Amino acid sequence: MIPVEYYLIISTVMFFAGAFGFFTRRNTLAMLISIELILNATDINFAVFNRLLFPEGAEGYFFALFSIAISAAETAVAIAIMINIYRNIRSIQVNRLDELKW
Repeated sequence: MIPVEYYLIISTVMFFAGAFGFFTRRNTLAMLISIELILNATDINFAVFNRLLFPEGAEGYFFALFSIAISAAETAVAIAIMINIYRNIRSIQVNRLDELKW
C-alpha cells in the first residue's frame, strides 16, 4: 500500500503547478488547464483524507465526484466563452480582452 504522504506530495505539486500556470500564462486556454490542475489536486485531497480519517465512509469520494462534475460544467462554459471571444477578436490572449469593451 502506498503511504498517504506520497499522495499529498503529488497533490501539492499539482496544486502549485496549476497556481504557477494560472499566474504566469496569458492564454485563456492555458489558464483553464491550470485551473483544472488545481481542482484535480483538491479531488486527490478529498479522496486521501477520506481514506485517512474515515476508511469505511465514502463522503470524500462523493465530494470528489461532485467536484469533477462541477469541473466538467465549468470547462464547458469556459470553452464556449473562449470560442465566442475568438470569434469577436480572433485571439484568446488575456491582454487582448480589453478590445471587447469597444
